[in-house]
Amino acid sequence: MRGRVDGGQKKHLVPSICVILLILGFLFIYFGGHRGHHTSTALDYGTKFSRSLGWGSNDGGDATKTDESASGQEDGVEHITPKSFPVCDDRHMELIPCLDRNLIYQTRLKLDLSLMEHYERHCPQPERRFNCLIPPPRGYKIPIKWPISRDKVWQANIPHTHLAHEKSDQNWMVVKGDKINFPGGGTHFHYGADKYIASIANMLKFPNNVINNEGRLRTVLDVGCGVASFGGYLLSSNVLTMSLAPNDVHQNQIQFALERGIPAFLDVLGTRRLPYPSRSFELAHCSRCRIDWLQRDGILLLELDRLLRPGGFFVYSSPEAYAQDEEDLKIWREMSTLVDRMCWKIAAKQNQTVIWVKPLTNDCYMDRAPGTKPPLCRSDDDADAVWDVKMEACITPYSEQHHKDKGSGLAPWPARLTTPPPRLADLGYAAESFVKDLEDWQQRVHNYWNLLGPKVTTNTIRNVMDMKANLGSFAAALKDKDVWVMNVVPHDGPSSLKIIYDRGLIGTVHDWCESFSTYPRTYDLLHAWTLFSSIEKKGCSAEDLLLEMDRILRPTGFIIIRDSRAVIDLITKYLSALHWKSLAVVDAQPNSSPEDGEAILVIQKKLWLVEENLKDLR
Repeated sequence: MRGRVDGGQKKHLVPSICVILLILGFLFIYFGGHRGHHTSTALDYGTKFSRSLGWGSNDGGDATKTDESASGQEDGVEHITPKSFPVCDDRHMELIPCLDRNLIYQTRLKLDLSLMEHYERHCPQPERRFNCLIPPPRGYKIPIKWPISRDKVWQANIPHTHLAHEKSDQNWMVVKGDKINFPGGGTHFHYGADKYIASIANMLKFPNNVINNEGRLRTVLDVGCGVASFGGYLLSSNVLTMSLAPNDVHQNQIQFALERGIPAFLDVLGTRRLPYPSRSFELAHCSRCRIDWLQRDGILLLELDRLLRPGGFFVYSSPEAYAQDEEDLKIWREMSTLVDRMCWKIAAKQNQTVIWVKPLTNDCYMDRAPGTKPPLCRSDDDADAVWDVKMEACITPYSEQHHKDKGSGLAPWPARLTTPPPRLADLGYAAESFVKDLEDWQQRVHNYWNLLGPKVTTNTIRNVMDMKANLGSFAAALKDKDVWVMNVVPHDGPSSLKIIYDRGLIGTVHDWCESFSTYPRTYDLLHAWTLFSSIEKKGCSAEDLLLEMDRILRPTGFIIIRDSRAVIDLITKYLSALHWKSLAVVDAQPNSSPEDGEAILVIQKKLWLVEENLKDLR
């Protein structure tokens, strides 16, 4: 009968159980090892890899080498080169370390939610860093190429459709089969960003209703950009937009924008200055961005004032500009009074949109009655200092030169890209040095493309980052390529980012000892010129930077590292662990000595996926 076990059966049962246990043990080791290799799980942060670098750990273990590492000796310092890195589990496939709300909850930071502090950067301590490779989502595909990507992307690459449902009546995005389509709509431009942009140009009486105003309007800041259709459609008019949104409840807006190939950045108008120098944008835009512009004596509106050039515009499409209910009318009256004290004037007002214009000179500021608020900023306030600098509710006056010039003194686009801007003198650069810098980078970029060779066709690369931009000449040399460049300037270096904006380019300041404010898999090409040498002098980890580069680089994307030969030699030891492939290693300058010259390393990231059956990385 079923369930009866006699003595003979027991004799046969014992060895059977042993065999089964042996098989289960083998399967556990085999699949568990693979699973651990893939999920690691990122909960093991700060223990295995970071301890090997001498950092602290959560469990107080020794900083011992593991059998996954190989060690070397250089200048008396022991270096440990991992043979492989673990892979984070699927929960972290969209990890942004310095904008990780789980980290905020875990560390119990005391933040003022009403001031949006929880959407600002809060980076993990070294012992809490995730030292694993971020996996792509299941079914990930090589992104659709620009310009088709402006209008459609693979749904598998960003498997989120809640915005399509939530904004279904506004034409933000539509799920269609295995793709997500972007009709170009927005909260206040349901019928398309192109028609909305033309209406703004018409309101401002620009020639032929073209928004670039014959090249005089080039850089735009779009606050609360959604999926960045406004900035995407401005590109056809040679207008470059920094589309900005926080990593908030409308998750993945910026990820959608970058997947489309549209310039975008994660940040919020909270308590700190946005990471852009003063007088960077000709136009700022807010279409139903749900920002309380009256809070804290108008401090957020004053931040926009700092960023706008002389004569710059603020385009505001929101119920306060047209609604007739008492609450909206009250906000409109208070906002009108505030901007009047800021010396802004209405340039145009039509339907649901009002456009204010900033003065060209300091005259209006000087004519205000004593004690008028907001006050002018202190004379010792550096309007271009932006890294972790608190906002202040004050007006940034123009320099004597800008006041005298009655404007920024910039050439129209595209001439401004190669014309030495007036603010070049602030950095002590001569016009000849500016021109020579551009010539040098034009030759270097030509050489880079030769090294990339058949790997790169017309539309292979779209989103580019220059990780240590100087004057922006690397980006300027890419003018004839159908790409855009995020120029990243070191936070503790010269204030050269204002020169980059004056050239009609965009960028941000950053400290590469920390993670960058972007989603994983958002750039096609990373360019790092002497970046590793720079962070080494600061005592930061080259290994952390390599993992960060892998996080933000798209699968099959490229990295160009131009640095000392010692740095290049070190990085080549990590290629296998990162699943990167070396395409070329050459001397930057022919016939240079090994001790003095730079070398160039060209890398391609392999496409690897976390399969259902947990196969090894390909």
